[in-house]
Amino acid sequence: MHALKLTRKSLGIPYALFLLLFVAAPLIVLVYYAFTNGQGQFTVSNLTGFFTDPNTLGTLCYSFAIAVTTTVVCLLLAYPTAYILAKSNFKRKSVVVMLFIMPMWINFSLRITALKEILTLIEGNLAYYPFLNAVIGMTYDFLPFMILPIYNTIVKLDESLIEAAKDLGADERSAFFKITLPLSVPGIVSGIAMVFLPAMTNYVVLDMLYNSTYIMGSLIGSYFAAYNWHGGSMIALILLGIICAFTLATKGMEDEDGSAAGGALL
Repeated sequence: MHALKLTRKSLGIPYALFLLLFVAAPLIVLVYYAFTNGQGQFTVSNLTGFFTDPNTLGTLCYSFAIAVTTTVVCLLLAYPTAYILAKSNFKRKSVVVMLFIMPMWINFSLRITALKEILTLIEGNLAYYPFLNAVIGMTYDFLPFMILPIYNTIVKLDESLIEAAKDLGADERSAFFKITLPLSVPGIVSGIAMVFLPAMTNYVVLDMLYNSTYIMGSLIGSYFAAYNWHGGSMIALILLGIICAFTLATKGMEDEDGSAAGGALL
């Protein structure tokens, strides 16, 4: 038993080294540059500068608006799709689900380039509808990440709960809103997290469709390209804090809604 414990500890050493070198160390460097100036002196001017600069605040709001809109559109498209797939009687249901995943196997640049050509044929000059094109591109890229967790949650629901609700007089609509929807909240929350977080910082889609100047990822890159590591580190640190807060909030929502749904069933 003692030898087994030593073996387990030894196996954990590579993971600890990996976390130390590639997670903890870069984060420490990020914090150092965020709270120092060019002379290495401690300062909070980078923090106050972020919240007093109209450019950074505008970029943050624009990124947030794109991420929220993309998440809402993906949810509105994904939930009916996932529900129909989960409740359908297709003999090869997995094949249909695979059709939604297959585009992800194609090179990312090729997919966005093809989408750009389609939008150009429809709209002409893409610069006329930057926000719309950004949402379309993001939705096209992240929709499978919303469908899959919702589908996996719905397909695992106990059908006897819905049958019991119908036996007690509930119609299809009532059974859906009181049983299926509350129990599918964990999948919805997971899908929201998987779409919102990358949509907040993804600038490649926007850059290929028109211009990614007003997105957080591109703004951080522009700071580092201009050798302003202190300002770029602060923006990255603030964005990391927003992402962590969102992750904790969605985790809390998942736990709360899951408990509420269980209580309602009891």
